[in-house]
Amino acid sequence: MGRRQNDPEATHCSPLVLLLVGLASCALVYAALCVVLKPNEASSFSELESLELVEEGGGVGVEGESGGCCRGTENLELWGAAVKWGSEFKFNSSEQCCKACKAMCTGTDGPCLCDSWVFCGNKEACGSKFGECWLKKQKDTLAPERQEVGETVSWTSGLIFGRGEGIVGLETKYGTLHIKLLPDCAPHSVAYILELLALRHCAGCQFYRAERRGPSWDSEGNHIKNAPFGPPFALVQGTLDAQGVIFKKIPTEVCPTIRRGSVAWIGSGPEFFISLANHEEWKKEYTVFASVLPEDMNIAEKIAQLPTTADVWNSINVSVLEKPVPLFLRRMKTSHGDLTANMKSN
Repeated sequence: MGRRQNDPEATHCSPLVLLLVGLASCALVYAALCVVLKPNEASSFSELESLELVEEGGGVGVEGESGGCCRGTENLELWGAAVKWGSEFKFNSSEQCCKACKAMCTGTDGPCLCDSWVFCGNKEACGSKFGECWLKKQKDTLAPERQEVGETVSWTSGLIFGRGEGIVGLETKYGTLHIKLLPDCAPHSVAYILELLALRHCAGCQFYRAERRGPSWDSEGNHIKNAPFGPPFALVQGTLDAQGVIFKKIPTEVCPTIRRGSVAWIGSGPEFFISLANHEEWKKEYTVFASVLPEDMNIAEKIAQLPTTADVWNSINVSVLEKPVPLFLRRMKTSHGDLTANMKSN
């Protein structure tokens, strides 16, 4: 992985000759194993823990080595029809509240009975409401109702997308990539995607880099024994920096192993990539906020085969599209399946 020229790790010097040699050797190995995603970008691909199927309702992801993702957004109170009243339903943590909502979202034949939760976990600020867990039902999970937001709000809230829910389209001239959002693993990331969705445009959003699987990965994304790890690096890369939107850096969220179909931020966004292969060799750093439905990966493969020009980003050879591919975010009116076939565990 190349680094910015002003990266202190890359420019640190030592008066000891042996230390210099050691550092140079480490730097060469590091560069050989990692991928530069953008010129002058100091981020690297992450070897993220594997996305696993947590429930048949479509929630996916792991946090740590056991259990599923159950994250929410602090200082946010979501509104909606109450399924469970918090005054009579209390827990010790937001994770327990989230899991209670997930327990009501295990069906395979319709929307979840609970698709959002609100928890009050600050003893001082919550007072008598401390521990209250409100389970709710949104009229529109892609446009959840907000009651309050800001530092003075003592509530933490989260969304749960069931099977066939939380799917949006990345529309291109080559077809629409349907992606399943992961709000329980990456709530801040998903909030930004929903913000873009509400704009009804994504001017400036595009794919600008495309690299095939080449001889290193098979059609299912599995690495071929003894093959190099690139280049090419088996990905399509772009930006979701929409004109007219003030982008705020997205905090690092859950980082599973990059799998074929993983959609992840580069650093804190808005640059992102879709992986065409399984990359266990990439180290932890990037947030996976969605996954492409398996049946749409042929569209990503098609983009990866478009004409490119060679470029060098921080000493790494990359392939840049001759003509960037504009993309648009679209709401999906009906369910488009689930990601069960795309989820594999380590």
